[in-house]
Amino acid sequence: MDQAQHVHFVGIGGYGMSAIARVLIDQGVKVTGSDVALNDLAKKLEARGAIVHIGHCASHIEGADTIVYSTSIPKDNPEVVAAAEQGIPVLHRSQMLAKILNERTGIAVAGAHGKTTTTSMIAHVLEECGVDPTFIIGGELVNAGTNAKAGSSPYVVAEADESDGSFLEYRPYYEIVTSIEPDHLEHFDGDFNNLKRAYVEFLGHLNPGGKAVLCIDDAHVREVLPSVAQTVITYAIHEPYAQEATYRASEIECGDRRAKCLVYHRDLLLGELSLHVPGKHNISNALAAIIVCLDIGLPFEQIAAALTTFRGAKRRFQIIGEARDILVVDDYAHHPTEIIATLRGAKASGKRVIAVFQPQRYTRTFFLMDEFSRAFSEADEVIITDIYSPAGEERIEGVSSEVLVQKIRTNSHPRAQYIPTKEQVQERLYQEIQPGDLVITMGAGDIWKSAYWLAEKLGK
Repeated sequence: MDQAQHVHFVGIGGYGMSAIARVLIDQGVKVTGSDVALNDLAKKLEARGAIVHIGHCASHIEGADTIVYSTSIPKDNPEVVAAAEQGIPVLHRSQMLAKILNERTGIAVAGAHGKTTTTSMIAHVLEECGVDPTFIIGGELVNAGTNAKAGSSPYVVAEADESDGSFLEYRPYYEIVTSIEPDHLEHFDGDFNNLKRAYVEFLGHLNPGGKAVLCIDDAHVREVLPSVAQTVITYAIHEPYAQEATYRASEIECGDRRAKCLVYHRDLLLGELSLHVPGKHNISNALAAIIVCLDIGLPFEQIAAALTTFRGAKRRFQIIGEARDILVVDDYAHHPTEIIATLRGAKASGKRVIAVFQPQRYTRTFFLMDEFSRAFSEADEVIITDIYSPAGEERIEGVSSEVLVQKIRTNSHPRAQYIPTKEQVQERLYQEIQPGDLVITMGAGDIWKSAYWLAEKLGK
């Protein structure tokens, strides 16, 4: 990293790529990049001094001494090809992140769910307590208004992405695993056991003296636990595992956009925790953040006070608008377990919950069709849109939103509706919602646009 003077990012507008680019800019490195469009993240980088090109062309890498690309960039990309021809080092996003994370006291957050929120909570607490961390997040930390920052302390907080196995590049001091579930199996030969083995390998990459912070509420985390040779700190919020855990939460109460509990270290009461984000899952995320921050040396009272001011991460139960006693929320939930947790948090508001879900990827829908079909019982009304598929993904015969809706009607919600497009969903919602409703859009695609459309329409 000390030798890099000019780094070019191919696909600079993505959350992970833009976050790394932001840190390098803050460290004084010249940053250029390219993408198919100029989104908000790329505009923020431009405001900090980056040069962003629209489209991909070999000439864009002129002067660069390092090229960074993401998994979504094809091997025949003209900038990647030109870099290889010119002998310029070409690094995957995870390799560049590893160079930042591994040189300092790395805090890497992995897991099927809760990565972004847990990473954001740790970064927020360290910021509020004056530690000045570097953080690299796969979503925007609402309090900070950014997804990344270069700090002056030795601590680097980052998400460790298991989706393509790239988290195996990291050698952190702390590793948090929130959960392990069968997702992204297209990168693991369709075999969940391969994914679990990757987690075991990840947990074997801790720095000497490092600590693994594991949520033992999750059955698959408990399964890999015996394979971890380093120091293990466990946490849980559900019985009977809470009684076995190093840290636990009890007397959990969830309400309208809030949650609170008592936090224990073994049998020692540390104090009360109060959050202004909903759901038991956020109590669990907060426990992981508390453990790391306590181990760093911060007092519980200071950590709890900082978490009280945590406003969440973008697209994690994000309040988009509220008008006419109708609340519009957007969430990134794109996995059955995330949907269940998100809808439980929404239900605690006491409002009528209208869930709009946009499945993402034919492969994910294929592997998790049955689990998706059982995920919507907490909603009062359910709308499913067409599958959002990235460019280049092939359709899978028999996998469609119509099939999913039929299964949802059988397994979790008899009134589930199939409405193909965002535009049709928007019009239906605007005609039928009533005061006292909570509308929540969910998915990893572009369904968030419907939440913004509806909030604006209601505001007028």
